[in-house]
Amino acid sequence: MSDESEQSLDDLTGPEVIRDFVKRLPGKPGVYRMFNAEGDAIYVGKARNLKNRVSNYARGQGHNNRIALMISLTTNMEFVTTATEAEALLLEANLIKKLKPRFNVILRDDKSFPYILIAKDHEVAQLVKHRGARARKGSYYGPFASAGAVNQSLNTLQKAFLLRSCNDSVYANRTRPCLLYQIKRCSAPCVNYIALPAYNELVREAESFLDGKSQTVKAELATAMEAASEALDFEQAARLRDRIQAMSFVTQTQGINPQNTDEADVFGLAQEGGQACVQVFFFRSGQNWGTRAYFPRADKSMEASEILGSFVSQFYDDKPIPKLVLLSHEIEDLDLLAEALSTHASHKVEVLVPQRGEKRALVEHAVTNAREASGRKIAESSSQAKLLAGVAEAFGLAEAPRRIEIYDNSHISGSNPVGGMVVAGPEGLMKSQYRKFNIRSEDLTGGDDFGMMREMLTRRFSRLLKEEGQRMQDSETSTWPDLLLIDGGQGQLSAVRGVLADLGLGDMPVVGVAKGPDRDAGREHFFVSGKPSFMLAARDPVLYYIQRLRDEAHRFAIGSHRARRTKAIGVSPLDEIAGIGPLRKKALLQSFGSAKAVSRASVGDLASVEGVSSALAQAIYDHFHEGSG
Repeated sequence: MSDESEQSLDDLTGPEVIRDFVKRLPGKPGVYRMFNAEGDAIYVGKARNLKNRVSNYARGQGHNNRIALMISLTTNMEFVTTATEAEALLLEANLIKKLKPRFNVILRDDKSFPYILIAKDHEVAQLVKHRGARARKGSYYGPFASAGAVNQSLNTLQKAFLLRSCNDSVYANRTRPCLLYQIKRCSAPCVNYIALPAYNELVREAESFLDGKSQTVKAELATAMEAASEALDFEQAARLRDRIQAMSFVTQTQGINPQNTDEADVFGLAQEGGQACVQVFFFRSGQNWGTRAYFPRADKSMEASEILGSFVSQFYDDKPIPKLVLLSHEIEDLDLLAEALSTHASHKVEVLVPQRGEKRALVEHAVTNAREASGRKIAESSSQAKLLAGVAEAFGLAEAPRRIEIYDNSHISGSNPVGGMVVAGPEGLMKSQYRKFNIRSEDLTGGDDFGMMREMLTRRFSRLLKEEGQRMQDSETSTWPDLLLIDGGQGQLSAVRGVLADLGLGDMPVVGVAKGPDRDAGREHFFVSGKPSFMLAARDPVLYYIQRLRDEAHRFAIGSHRARRTKAIGVSPLDEIAGIGPLRKKALLQSFGSAKAVSRASVGDLASVEGVSSALAQAIYDHFHEGSG
C-alpha cells in the first residue's frame, strides 16, 4: 500500500464534496471511505481506478434511492491507494468489518469455528475440541459449523477410536481407568491397558478417517474382525464390530456427502420478507462438517449478487479458505474475488457458480436451507417483536425497546466479585454484546451489592459516553440501551438512578426486578421510578420473558465469578477449601481424577477418601454447591 490522503470541506456536502475530491484523485486501485457530518464512516468501497469510480458519485443523478441518500450525507472522504485491485478488495473487506458502515453489507459473525484436534504435544495423543489459534502441535480437522456438530462427532469418534480426551494433568495422576474406559470410549493408556504402539495405531486410523479415508479404515477393521472371529476371539470381534458401527454413524449423521468434492465451502443465498440469509456448508476430506446460517445486514433494495459478493469477501477475512468456493449467484468480479482469496490464503482458490452436476446440487441444497432458515427467522422475529411491544406496555415505554441491558453480580462473602451484563433485542439474546466487570473497588464491604452495581454502571456508561457521545436512538450502530433491567428492588433502583443522574442520563428507563417471597418465580415485584411496585399476571408472556432475561444475567454473572475464582486460586478449586492441603488434595484427585469430578461427588463418596473426615466431606460438598439452594 502507498499513501493515504484526508481532506475535509466544511462548506460543501454531497456531490459538491465528491467533485472536489475527484480533482485530486489518482487513476490507481484503492479503497475510498465516505463520512457523514458526525465523522462516522457511512460507506467503504474499492475501485480499480479511484478517479473513475468516485466520479460516478459526483454526477448526482442516475442513482437509486440508497446511493442518492448516501451521497447526500457525505461531508468528507478518505482514500488509500493499493498496488492491485485484489489488494483493494481485501482491504475493503477488512475495513467494512471494522467500521460497520451504514450503507455496506455487514457480516454479523461473532463466533469462531471449532475444530477437532488430535494433539501430539504429549507422547500419548489427545482427541479434543479446539478453538482459536493453532498453537498446539497436532492435526486439525474442520472447520465445523457449531460446537454441537463437533461434540456429536467427538462422541462417536471416541467410540470408534478409543483415544483419550483427558488433559495431561489428569492423565498423569490416574491410578485406575476412568468412566470413559468403562463405557468403551477410551482404551485407558493412562494405566497401560494398551501399549503405546497399539495406541499410536488407533491414532493413525483416526487421522485416516478424518482425512476422508473412512472406507479404507472400515475395510481394515472388517478384515481384522473376520480374523478375530475365525480365531474364536469373539470378544475382540465384538469390539471391532462396535467401532465399525460408530464410524458408520459418523458418516450417516453428516447428511449429504459429495462423491467428487473433496474440499469446498458452499454458499447459498435466499431473500425472504426483506431480509437476506446466507447458508454456508463446510466440506472437508469429502465429508460434510455441518452448516451455519447468517443474516447479513443489507438494504432491501440490494441485489442478491451484490450481497453475496460482499458477504464472501468479508467472511474469509479471519477464516481458513478452502481450495474451492461454490456460490449460488453470479457476482461482479468473480475472477477478482478468486485472485484476492488466493492471495489471502497463499494457495490457489477457485470460485465457481456451478450450473449442473453434483456441485450444482450442493448449491441448490444450500439455497433451500437458506430459505427455510429465513422463514424460521421471520417467525421468531414476529414473536420477539410482540414480546418487546409487551415490555414497552408493561413498563410505560414510548416504543418497543431495540436493546435491553440486564445487570447482575455474583460473589461469595465479597470475594472475587464480578458483575455481568447481558443484552437482548429484536433478534433475541445478543451474546457478542455480553460484558463482565471484575469489581475493582477496594473499599467495598463484603457483600455490598449496591456498591458493586454502582461501580458496574459507572464504568459501563462512562465508557459509552466517551466512545459514542450522547444517546443517538436513531443510529443503527449505537449500543445505547433503551431499557435497563436490574436484579433487585427499590434500593438497587435508587443506586442505579443515582449513577445515571451523575452522568447526565437521568431519563434512562430503568426497572428493578425483585424476586418474590421465598424466591418464587412468577411472584416478582417490579420497581419503576415514580410509581408503586407492581406485579404482572402469572401467565403473562412478558413475565416469562423477563424471567428468562434475569436468569440469563444470573447465569452469566455466576459463570464469570466462578471463572475468576478458579483463576485466582491458580492450580485447582480444591486449594480454596479450608482443611485441604497437598496430601488430601492429591488423595481426592487420585480418587476422582479431576477437581470437576470432586465437585460432582456425594458427601458419602468424599468421606470414603483416605484422610477426609465426614465434616470435611460436608465442607467440600457445600463449597461446590453454594448456589444450589
